Amino acid sequence: MRLSAVVLLSLALTAAYSAPQAPERLEIYAVDVEGGKATLVVSPSKESLLIDTGTVGEGAQRDADRIMAAINSAGLSRIDHLMTTHWHRDHFGAMPLVAARIPIREFIDHGANVQPDAQADAFLQHTYPGLYRRATRRVVKPGDKISMAGVDVRVVASAGETLTTSLPGGGTPNAYCAGFKRQNIDKGENAQSIGIHIAFGRFRALDLGDLSANKEFNLMCPNNQIGTVDLFMVSHHGQPKSNSTVLVHAIESRVAIMNDGTRKGGQPEVMTVIHTAPGLEDLWQLHFSQLSGQEYTVPGLFIANLVDTPQPSMPVAPMPPPLPGESQVPPPVHNGIAYWIQVSAQQSGSFAATNGRNGFSKTYRARTN
Repeated sequence: MRLSAVVLLSLALTAAYSAPQAPERLEIYAVDVEGGKATLVVSPSKESLLIDTGTVGEGAQRDADRIMAAINSAGLSRIDHLMTTHWHRDHFGAMPLVAARIPIREFIDHGANVQPDAQADAFLQHTYPGLYRRATRRVVKPGDKISMAGVDVRVVASAGETLTTSLPGGGTPNAYCAGFKRQNIDKGENAQSIGIHIAFGRFRALDLGDLSANKEFNLMCPNNQIGTVDLFMVSHHGQPKSNSTVLVHAIESRVAIMNDGTRKGGQPEVMTVIHTAPGLEDLWQLHFSQLSGQEYTVPGLFIANLVDTPQPSMPVAPMPPPLPGESQVPPPVHNGIAYWIQVSAQQSGSFAATNGRNGFSKTYRARTN
């Protein structure tokens, strides 16, 4: 009997040690902050990077609640790195409210604000120092790394400068450079945006904040310093001041996620660039966009958020973008329940994207090349 017990115990231990282990996963949450920006990256070891914190003003509390919902879903007790891509109000607004609810170890930014704005300047002078005084602050430049165990997070743009050496898999001539048309010089904060490249095993993701088109050209020409990626977090909420062919077509992303609003981003010219990008399998959106209409939008399965009052119809033709300061009917309101788009990536290069609103999930196999 004693021998049988030993044999059974040995078999049980062998089975336990030989059972397949669940693959380690990198989680990315694209949080809906109504056309602002908030993206949470969580490593298998639960190290975290929060990129931007939504908008200022009346929406700040709403955005902080939505960001904290993603943080809690990820099972985090702290944020290791909070990176603000640039000093626009839709990117740093809920930072004090988030910092009051969870410890933050490191604050990352590109340096001083170059686009004077009373609210941003007051935040940087009076509020921001009080937040990083209890932690650390780091001003990053292209080539810097953000430390996350098992994940390579590389800064590719910051403070108007772009990476001058290629990443692994990059460095080949970019055929799209010849057709690029420069825009007017962007002297504002968008051109200062921090952009990062994330590598997890064979999985690759790119997030450039609101980096403007001329800076995209500097990063991608004459050689594509980035190479190809699996996931592209669409720049600048899907607006045409960014997302040039020289970038979007050259990186050949398999999936793109657009953090647009109901009337912010998704203009036809950008949607055309994205939908014609080589290798793209799907575009996912945090909102439907009236600026896309039915003509340029994606199926509802791929759209995470609706509006508080159901719309009777969605016109086929895109809505013309409203002129700045123009008196108009306000955009559809969405202050109710919000849903994120979650990407779960494996080191093999395969990944899945899930729409929190309807539970629709799609798995993308690893690249074969």
